[in-house]
Amino acid sequence: LNDEPPAVTEDDDLAPCKRNATMIGNNTAISRVFSERISKKYDLMYSQRAFVHWYVGEGMEEGEFAEAREDLGFLEKDYLDVLSEVATDATDESE
Repeated sequence: LNDEPPAVTEDDDLAPCKRNATMIGNNTAISRVFSERISKKYDLMYSQRAFVHWYVGEGMEEGEFAEAREDLGFLEKDYLDVLSEVATDATDESE
């Protein structure tokens, strides 16, 4: 939830409102969010050591960053596997 009102343009079909929200649904389209946004930004920030000192200062060990990136990679792979299964099922049904 964001306390800042969204920008309104002249050609906007949505009614002006005071707050806005973003939802990430659990479907296979989310795989693109992981691969194109979160993973790339994580890699970029970690390569520059951005914010690492904050987490280490709060008690997190540096090895946990590599583990978190590995878990993110597994999650991304799981969604890609589901996508390939869905595509295979669609091909089988059409035959």
